[in-house]
Amino acid sequence: MNAHTDGEGVASPTGNLSAASADLTGPVESLESGLRAACARVARSPVLLVACDYDGTLAPIVEDPTRAVPLPEAVAALRALASLPQTTVAVISGRALRDLAALSRLPSEVHLVGSHGSEFDVGFVDALAPDLQQLRGELVETLSGLVRRRPGVRVEIKPASVAVHTRAAEPEVARLVLESIRTGPATWPGVNVTQGKEVIELSVITTNKGLAVEALRTQQSASAVVFLGDDVTDENAFAQLHGPDLGIKVGLGDTQAHFRVSGPVDAVRLLGLLLHYRRQWLFGERAVPIERHSMLSNGRTVALVTPDARVSWLCHPRPDSSALFADLLGGPAAGHFTVTLERGGLPLGQRYLPGTMTVETRWSGLTITDWLDTHPVNGDVDSQRVGGGPGVRAFNVSDNQGTALIRVLSGTARAKVEFVPRPEFGQLPIRLQPLGDGLLVLGSNEPIALYSPGVDWDIVTDGGNEVARAVVDLAAMGGSAILELRLATTSVEAHPVDADKRRAIAEESSREWSTSLRLPTRARDEVLRSALTLRGLCHEPTGAILAAATASLPEEVGGVRNWDYRYCWLRDAAMTARALVDLGSIEEADRLLAWTMRVIESTGGHPERLHPLYAVDGNELGAEAVIDTLPGYAGSRPVRVGNAANRQVQLDVFGPVADLIAAVVDHRGLTPNDVAVMGAMVEAVERRWHEPDHGLWEARLPPRHHVYSKVMCWLTVDRAIHLGDKHGMPIRPEWRVLRDTIADNVLNHGWHDEVGAYTVAYGDRDLDASSLWIGLSGLLADDDPRFLKTVLAIEAELRSGATVYRYLWDDGLPGREGGFHVCTAWLIEAYLRTGRRTEAEELFDQMLDCAGPTGLLPEQYDPEAERGLGNHPQAYSHLGLIRCAMLLDQARS
Repeated sequence: MNAHTDGEGVASPTGNLSAASADLTGPVESLESGLRAACARVARSPVLLVACDYDGTLAPIVEDPTRAVPLPEAVAALRALASLPQTTVAVISGRALRDLAALSRLPSEVHLVGSHGSEFDVGFVDALAPDLQQLRGELVETLSGLVRRRPGVRVEIKPASVAVHTRAAEPEVARLVLESIRTGPATWPGVNVTQGKEVIELSVITTNKGLAVEALRTQQSASAVVFLGDDVTDENAFAQLHGPDLGIKVGLGDTQAHFRVSGPVDAVRLLGLLLHYRRQWLFGERAVPIERHSMLSNGRTVALVTPDARVSWLCHPRPDSSALFADLLGGPAAGHFTVTLERGGLPLGQRYLPGTMTVETRWSGLTITDWLDTHPVNGDVDSQRVGGGPGVRAFNVSDNQGTALIRVLSGTARAKVEFVPRPEFGQLPIRLQPLGDGLLVLGSNEPIALYSPGVDWDIVTDGGNEVARAVVDLAAMGGSAILELRLATTSVEAHPVDADKRRAIAEESSREWSTSLRLPTRARDEVLRSALTLRGLCHEPTGAILAAATASLPEEVGGVRNWDYRYCWLRDAAMTARALVDLGSIEEADRLLAWTMRVIESTGGHPERLHPLYAVDGNELGAEAVIDTLPGYAGSRPVRVGNAANRQVQLDVFGPVADLIAAVVDHRGLTPNDVAVMGAMVEAVERRWHEPDHGLWEARLPPRHHVYSKVMCWLTVDRAIHLGDKHGMPIRPEWRVLRDTIADNVLNHGWHDEVGAYTVAYGDRDLDASSLWIGLSGLLADDDPRFLKTVLAIEAELRSGATVYRYLWDDGLPGREGGFHVCTAWLIEAYLRTGRRTEAEELFDQMLDCAGPTGLLPEQYDPEAERGLGNHPQAYSHLGLIRCAMLLDQARS
């Protein structure tokens, strides 16, 4: 096909580029919009190969080929591209490789391929078979004779070919030489002919630039190729491009390339633009600090909202399903739902409405109110009255309910809206169909509709997907507009209950729950926000509790410690429910224990075979996978979904479950389900406590006898005995012996004399914050010297300013993570137990300061960069905050 034309003319044949190259770094508007869009798309390829011709592409065409040097900006762009991860750069030229290397002086990171693809390394000629070497010699002799006494004609001898250049010859001389070559040596058996601009090349091997591109593609496992070239010989490369590849013709002439630029100057601008998009995709563009995201929840799924009202994360239908919006991990191309002021500017602020999970973002003249609700999948409305007076109907959380993300815009300003749904983490192409008062999302496995009465959408194509954009004039619409994203339905009909009433119903339920809690006076508001966050991580239909709302947020920005926490860990969930029980809410614990019993039953009478974590529906996880089409938060790759830790042996999980049961029974009495679950926990400990395991931190290392795991096994039996002594639960006599046996084992073998503390595992010198549980569990008294020494040792080695690292030992992964908020909470409790209240108060205040502006905490904190790390919000962090506030209250009374 003929390429699109974008300007005329090529570089001057004299090499005088003074006018054309006056502004090589100027605006890229000289490149047509379609090319810029294609460049942005191909830059998002997981593994990218960028290949260029040399003469006429990177270096202007000049009369003397020995003076054809690349534009300095071209060298800089190629060097920068080659330095990027998952990016390979190559220059494929008709020149001999030695000449190409000497003339271009490109850095070693750039692959050089000479002789139209026949030379991939300097010693190539030595690999030619004897018969091919003989044929090459005959070509050299014959062609040299043909051009003898032909002024302006030059023979170039290459390792596997001979080229004849006629650029400097008179036209008639050039015609006669080319004709004699075409009718002579070009017809010999075994000779391959390549015709270029004023050059003909005869080779003894079959090769061309297209084959060279394919060889590099295979060698580098490239997902896509960008190729720029100006010569006829480059058409072989353009012909090989397919799928997401991008071909750019430099200069005039018919071509199979997708686009055209005018000459080397614009070719350099294109490389600069590609570099910009590639960096942006790989490393993220102005990544919002993790802790500054706010979470929405409706008990069915969760969403994250940035401080400027961009919904950057939403999974459907469950929180551990694939994402509809994954901008958090993949940038705008991975999906988002953005509302902002048309005139621009940062918002004045963002807050949760008190006692709710409703988020309000404010500009002057514009307020956006966001919350997650439910809607009837089949149009059924539950007639049960829930607040709001007689006749008001609400939706219950049941199997025929779908999630609704409701965004109410109010004010007098003009708002700009961009709706970019990208199902399956952006891997499904979609179309948007206007229908009635909204849009339908076509192409997803699940029905999706956007109800948006009064909004006039402009639908445009971006990378094979469609984007909906609109400007909403709130003054013209009476001061408000609603955008309601409905999942699991195609309805764009008006809801029978208006948005204000629906919000009032949702908020009334949340506020009623909030007022039922027994909140401490210390950090009361922060504790309430933490409690609401933990409740938001509860999956009401199943009873499971998420460890965190997200997947693959990095424990080290730019690193590989990126894990999926959208599942129910027995340990984390039990500790979360325990924190809510301590505040006076047991509903979440009862649901979790019912879920746990179902999981236990799935083991077929072998509770010791429980996995550390499960999907929210109680099923086992599939294999851990990597989504290589997502660049990760701020370039932190790989992006993982699933979690291989579900196959580990973690013997500590029974302790938190037993501790939760004991707390619930103390609160409301004993039930048959409590007896069954507690019995299963003790049975599991009986069978396996003596084994090594992988530990609570899930290091992908061989099992060890972890101190924390042994302590949790002891705690399991101790809490069962507590239920027998206090509540009459049947216990077997051997349980007391088992408890004492485990205690003696861990107290004797977990202590390390040389270190003077309890360490991570039997016989290991390394310290671990989880070893604080030797005292926090009650196994050692608060004033036991061994506990006191362990606290001091962990403080000295693992505390850094406002945070506490979980360990510093080598876990087999590169890089270094941040400090863990839950470990900080453990040290605060240890301070209190050992009489160091002042230090406990100070560290607790520092921990509070690590939260984002709406009070949420991710998993970790980097004390040097002073920013949050890890998945967000993290249950561990918030349950730790709650426990510390309550203990500080008790210590004060």
